[in-house]
Amino acid sequence: MTKTTYDCSKCPGYCCAYPVITVTKRDIERIARHLALSPEQAEAKFCRKDHGYKRIIRRKTDEHFGRICRFFDSGNRNCSIYKARPAACRNYPGEGRCGYYDFLTFERSGQKDEDYIATTWHNED
Repeated sequence: MTKTTYDCSKCPGYCCAYPVITVTKRDIERIARHLALSPEQAEAKFCRKDHGYKRIIRRKTDEHFGRICRFFDSGNRNCSIYKARPAACRNYPGEGRCGYYDFLTFERSGQKDEDYIATTWHNED
């Protein structure tokens, strides 16, 4: 069996748009060092409590997904703190499969085109 590998550089940031990206105390310390802030400053500026978690990353507006991780560079479609990213991001997709990979597989199957990528989304009235 061949293990599926992911090339995140070709993804528009699918996992970065998840509504909950948890952050540990160690993650905050790493992000703070990376941004030359104190851990307290970093936590206050970049995290919030929600969904039963003590720390999750604040989100911002995104033209493709509506909301996305605060650290996502929307122009380049990548992580602006990649070297200091949280453990949840470092471990993604874990033992499971990438949601964007599943989306592309489904779309390509439906289109019967191995190179198909949905590039625009719109609502039909």
